Amino acid sequence: MTATGTQKPAWAGDDLLSKVVNQLIRTKPLYALMKHQARQVLIKTAEKNGIPWRQTCAELEASDIQSLLPVLDNAAITYPDYYQVPFHAYDAGNLCWQAAFEAASATYSMALRVWPDEALTWQAAHERLRSTFHAVLKTYITHPVHNVLDMGCSVGLSTLTLHRFFQQQTDTVQTIGLDLSPYMLTVAQQRDSHNEIAQWLHANAESTGLPANTFDVITLQFVTHELPRTATRAIFQEALRLLRPGGTLAIADNNPKSAVIQKLPPVLFTLMKSTEPWSDDYYTFDIEAALADIGYQHITTAETDPRHRAILAQKPKA
Repeated sequence: MTATGTQKPAWAGDDLLSKVVNQLIRTKPLYALMKHQARQVLIKTAEKNGIPWRQTCAELEASDIQSLLPVLDNAAITYPDYYQVPFHAYDAGNLCWQAAFEAASATYSMALRVWPDEALTWQAAHERLRSTFHAVLKTYITHPVHNVLDMGCSVGLSTLTLHRFFQQQTDTVQTIGLDLSPYMLTVAQQRDSHNEIAQWLHANAESTGLPANTFDVITLQFVTHELPRTATRAIFQEALRLLRPGGTLAIADNNPKSAVIQKLPPVLFTLMKSTEPWSDDYYTFDIEAALADIGYQHITTAETDPRHRAILAQKPKA
C-alpha cells in the first residue's frame, strides 16, 4: 500500500478514537495487559520466523557483558524526564538489560512485519529495511562522506549497516554510534566484534558535547517516534550545529500517511500506543516544517516501504 492523502491516523492526536484508546491505556490493569500482549506479539512473530529471541537473551545473560557497562557509562548524564517513563513494554524503558538484550530480536521482528505477505527470512527483511533507506541516501547525498554520526543507535544494528554502506564509497569513513542508554551501547560494542565503529558514545542527543561542524551525515533511524516534539526539535538543532556546511540530516521512521499504519486493526494500534508513550506527539508533528524553521534546506521526504519514510535535509553551505 502507498501513502494516503490523510495526514495522520485517526487513532493519534485529538480524534475521538485516539481519546478512547488513551483512556484505556491510562487504566492500570488494562495497561499491564496491553504491555504483556504487545510483548507477546513481537516474541511470537520472532520465534515463528526463526529469530532466536529467548536463546539470544539467555546467551547474553550468561556472558560477562554486564561487567563491561562501566566502560561506556557516562555518570555525568542527567536523564530527561521523557526518557524515564515506561515504553516498549519495559517499566525502565531503555535503561535496563532486558531491553538491551531483546532489542536486536525486536528489530528483526519489526522488519518482518513490514512485508507480512512475502516469504522473507528475518535476515532478508532486515536487509531490505536498511537498504531501502540507504537507497534514498545514495540518491540525495552528493557531497563526500567521511564522518558519520548515528544518533539513537540502540544496539548498533543501524550503525553497522550505515557504516558499511558508506564504506563502500569511501574506505576512510569514520562512524560514531550515540545513544542515551549505556545498556544498549554495551551490547552494541559487543556486537561490533571487528571494531568497525570509531566510537560508541553515551550522550544525550540534545547536547552531545561533540565539536561543531564535524559530520557529513547524521542519522536518526526509528528514533523520532519515541520522542516528544520538544526533544526532537532540540536534537534537530544540535544536529545542525554538528553538521559541516552542506551536510545531511537523514531520518528514517514511521510514515503517518502510510495506508498500512492508518488502517491498523484496533487491537494492534492500541497495543502499539500502550508501548509508545509519545505516539500522539509524533503522528501530529510536522517534521518537515520544524526542520525548515530550524534552518535546514532542501528538505525531501520519500516513502521507503509500506510503513516507513525517509526525511532528508541539508545544512546551508554558507
